[in-house]
Amino acid sequence: MERKNIIGINVKSIRKNKNCTQKDLVAKINLQGIQIDEPMLSRIESEKRPVLDYEASAIANALKVPIENLFKKNKL
Repeated sequence: MERKNIIGINVKSIRKNKNCTQKDLVAKINLQGIQIDEPMLSRIESEKRPVLDYEASAIANALKVPIENLFKKNKL
């Protein structure tokens, strides 16, 4: 399977570490005027959907982390 983004795994990890559900994260993103629903977020987290720059920014804002954190490489 071809990866469509490089931030999905970090979005999921950060979200879970903050005890935030997908529903809660979607609501926080929507409050910023970005239309993302739960299936879209699921596809982002599973790297099956590309992420636009303004979506990455809204996700970082919703998670209250610097956007750079979404792009950090995971230790394998």
